[in-house]
Amino acid sequence: FFSIRAGNIDYATMCQGRNKLEATLKVLTDKLKEVGKNKMTATELDGIRDMRLVQEMYARGFDFAPIDINKADPKYFRQVDDRHIMPPLSSVEGMGGKAADALAHAIAEAAADGPFLSVDDFCIRTGCSKNMAPKLKDLGLLGDIPDSNQLSIFDFFAG
Repeated sequence: FFSIRAGNIDYATMCQGRNKLEATLKVLTDKLKEVGKNKMTATELDGIRDMRLVQEMYARGFDFAPIDINKADPKYFRQVDDRHIMPPLSSVEGMGGKAADALAHAIAEAAADGPFLSVDDFCIRTGCSKNMAPKLKDLGLLGDIPDSNQLSIFDFFAG
């Protein structure tokens, strides 16, 4: 349903728990009450509609699984189990359909060379932009890999 009907699912806002969704939905619905439908953008109005769909999903006991960059589809939601669906790569803000397709393909090819050592390594091997990589890392999609392959002297004394 989300792959076909919902056009504005944002992973950071809607797929990281009910509390975050509710807070964002309240901000947008308050704005709608204050300024009216004509003063809001189409993206905001679509976002409210999609957030209500996600709200219904949460109310029925379903949840989102975190995006696994090695398994996520570039455009379509995937059923993980009876209660969880995994959002597509394109649900990450700023990741359009073509960029998601290209990244998924590049990740699949790069996987043959082993795990990613750092965000820099991820960008080099997949062609991911230097603007998108920090978003992916902040959302937890790149795991706990360091930003760079370079070590500092302090890395030897940490821990």
